[in-house]
Amino acid sequence: MEGLEQALLDLQRLTERLRRECPWDREQTVRTIVPHTVEEAYEVADAALADDDAKLLDELGDLLFQVYFLALLLEERGKGDLAQVARLIHEKLVRRHPHVFGDAAAETPDRVKENWDRIKREQEGREGVFHDVPAALPGLLYARKVQQRAKSVGFEYPDVAGAVADLDDELRELKDDLDSPERRAEELGDVLFAAVNVARKLDVDPELELRRAADRFRTRVETAEKLAGDSGENWSELPLEQQDRYFDLAKETTE
Repeated sequence: MEGLEQALLDLQRLTERLRRECPWDREQTVRTIVPHTVEEAYEVADAALADDDAKLLDELGDLLFQVYFLALLLEERGKGDLAQVARLIHEKLVRRHPHVFGDAAAETPDRVKENWDRIKREQEGREGVFHDVPAALPGLLYARKVQQRAKSVGFEYPDVAGAVADLDDELRELKDDLDSPERRAEELGDVLFAAVNVARKLDVDPELELRRAADRFRTRVETAEKLAGDSGENWSELPLEQQDRYFDLAKETTE
């Protein structure tokens, strides 16, 4: 931790100078900078999941700069500053961890989450089951957040089997309504929502796992294309049956 205070102060001064002297930085507002913030957060997640420590170190810096910049915009409007951001999160974390800083008991992660939700309702004035669920979350994460809030008031399948059975029911309803343009989109939404619920019960992040599945598919298609090329064939021009044969071979070589 040596040099931490100076490093953070240097970054604050740099942020302020860029805001004054850089034409691009001077023009930014909360609305224009937030898309970059979201992008940087995803890049941090990508580096972490790839176990790429060097990339994670770099991407965390990009995300940290976003925090500094947004805090500076608050300061310009007289609505707070970076110091207040730090103090507020410090106070919040202490308040929400009474099992660490107080006398409350919480021996399991589930118990910690239960205490967390109770504190938000009782001490922080959060009203309603779905208080402060960000509407801008990606669909899968939004669905999981909504389900987590429902769980906090006991509206929850008792086990994974119940969630899987619900997914089976939703799949059956989708199959029954495939010929109905009015119904099939809604039923597909129900299937996706039920699948997210299964993921949540399995303690699996649906957003990250869908990305991994997409990456696996992409790698296998690229491998299938190469395997076909090695055999003197153009994979993209082959009939589906032959494409599928190369795809199966690709699955064997990439597993």
